[in-house]
Amino acid sequence: MDRQNLITSKQLGISCIVPVYNEEANIKSFIHALSQYIETITDQFEIIIINDGSKDNSCDIIMRLLDKRHIKFINFSRNFGKEMAITAGLEHASMQTAIIIDADFQHPLQTIEQFVAEWANGYDMVYGVRTNRKNETLIKKSFAKLFYKTMNKITDADIPANAGDFRLLDRKVIDALIQNHERARFMKGLYAWVGFKSKAIMFEVCDRQAGASSWRFGKLFNLAVSGVVSFSDVPLRIWSLVGIFISLISFLSIGYIIFDTFFFGADVPGYATLLTIVTFFGGIQLFSIGVLGEYIAKIFHEVKQRSKYIVENKYNF
Repeated sequence: MDRQNLITSKQLGISCIVPVYNEEANIKSFIHALSQYIETITDQFEIIIINDGSKDNSCDIIMRLLDKRHIKFINFSRNFGKEMAITAGLEHASMQTAIIIDADFQHPLQTIEQFVAEWANGYDMVYGVRTNRKNETLIKKSFAKLFYKTMNKITDADIPANAGDFRLLDRKVIDALIQNHERARFMKGLYAWVGFKSKAIMFEVCDRQAGASSWRFGKLFNLAVSGVVSFSDVPLRIWSLVGIFISLISFLSIGYIIFDTFFFGADVPGYATLLTIVTFFGGIQLFSIGVLGEYIAKIFHEVKQRSKYIVENKYNF
């Protein structure tokens, strides 16, 4: 049966992947609203909720929703991060397509119908692109803009600006993502890296119905660093070029000093100049060691081959 007929007959299989972290105020009403909406699209669906080590009552509330067989629950032993929660959802998804959506109502449910329509037109990945960032600070918006511009210049993965995890994935895309076993996962980069025919859908971010976002600037910065290190070796090459450039300047400086001393005699060396030069080069060396350390740390975590996440228990699978 082709894609259009699957939709018309309401036989399209959809796995809704919902990562949850401290969403006790939203989760019950969100799952109810999501279930009702998906039922208008298809009769074949499952909702996979992944509790990413919530510290509130999210787990207890989810447990009370498990009387419905289409709701499945994965409970992590601790907080492993949203990237791992999404990974767990994809690895447990059993349907032909998967829709990744947050539980805070900021992703409009009506956009899902557009995702499905574009999937029927032959697209294997349909992703949402935010048209507004009204609730974000100027610093956060500027940082995001700089990050996407930098990533697209230094990597071979074309990561769309303002595109998040809200998207529909065909089974072939799900399988391709699962085949990547890396521990340091930057999902936005992986979505772009696996390729496939993709389509962007613009949507306006809704206000959270309750609670506050757990994403802080520090977390976003760490995620950005992880993305750069995971998908590009340009920072290492940059500091190699910086080293070559500084060495060239040093050789020119040595030549000048030899020439000046030979023809004009030696001047008394300046303490301030010497201190400035030593401090400058010391800072350059420490920074380059820090960049190298980021890559070594990623290698360290990968070679240990620890589990990407640990499931404490799961239900309805």
